[in-house]
Amino acid sequence: MRSLELVMIGVGAALYAAVGYIAFAVFPVFAPTVGIVRFWPVVFIPAVVAVLFGPLAGGTSAALGIFVSDVLIHGDPILSLTVGVPSNFVGFYLVGLLSKKNLNWKKTVISLGVGCAVFLVAVYLIIDPKLVVDYYARLGAPDMTVSAVLQGINVIVGVLVFSYALVLAVGFLKPKWRSYGIASIIGLLAGSAIIGVGILAYSQVFSMPAAYNQAFQLPYYAALILFLWTFATEIPFLIILGPPILEACYKAFPLLAPKPEK
Repeated sequence: MRSLELVMIGVGAALYAAVGYIAFAVFPVFAPTVGIVRFWPVVFIPAVVAVLFGPLAGGTSAALGIFVSDVLIHGDPILSLTVGVPSNFVGFYLVGLLSKKNLNWKKTVISLGVGCAVFLVAVYLIIDPKLVVDYYARLGAPDMTVSAVLQGINVIVGVLVFSYALVLAVGFLKPKWRSYGIASIIGLLAGSAIIGVGILAYSQVFSMPAAYNQAFQLPYYAALILFLWTFATEIPFLIILGPPILEACYKAFPLLAPKPEK
C-alpha cells in the first residue's frame, strides 16, 4: 500500500468519525419501529476516498471511522466489530472497485428496479404491524400503534422509491457518473444487508446497548426494516454529494482525475 493511501485512510477515517458524530448530535434520528440504526448522511466521505484512492482505502477508512463513532455513540465495540465494521468495509470497498469499471447501466438499473419492486412487495406481505405493536408492548412502549408502524414503513418505502428515481435521473443527466451510481447502489445494498442480518443475529445472543433500550432477540422483520432504512436514507447522499465533491477534487488535483479512454 502506498504512503498516500495510508495517509488518506487516516484522514478519511477521522473525517468520517468526526463529521458523523456531529451529524448525529444534530439529527439523533433512528430507524422507525425498530430503532438501533441511526440516520447517517456522512456516507459520502468514504465513498469519495474509495473513488479517489482505491477500494482498500475507502473500505478501511470507513471501517475505522465507523468503529470510532460507534464506540463514542453507543459504547459497544463488539457490536461495531461484528456489524458496523464489516458492513462499512464491504460496502465502500465495492464502491471503489465497481466505480472504475465500465458497467452496463441499463441492464443493471433494470435488474435493480425489478429486485427493489419484489423486495418492497415482500416487505408489506411479511411485516405484520400488529406483531410490531405487540413487540413494543413487551418492551414497555404501549403507545405504539398499527397506524404508526405503517406510517414508518411507508416513509422508508417512499424514500427508497425517490432514491431509485434519483439514480435514474443522475444517470440520464450525467452519463459520466453512471458507473459511480451503480457502484453506490451495489455497495450500499451489500452493506445494508450485512447491517440488517448482522444486528438481527447479534440480538439473538447479546442485548443491544443501553442507547437502544437494551433490546434482546429482535423479531425477524427487524432485519428487513433495518436493511430498507439504511439503504433508503443513505443512497441519496451518495448520489447527490459524491459527484460534485469528486469533480471539485479532480479540478483541485488533476492527477487524481481518471484518465480518458483512448
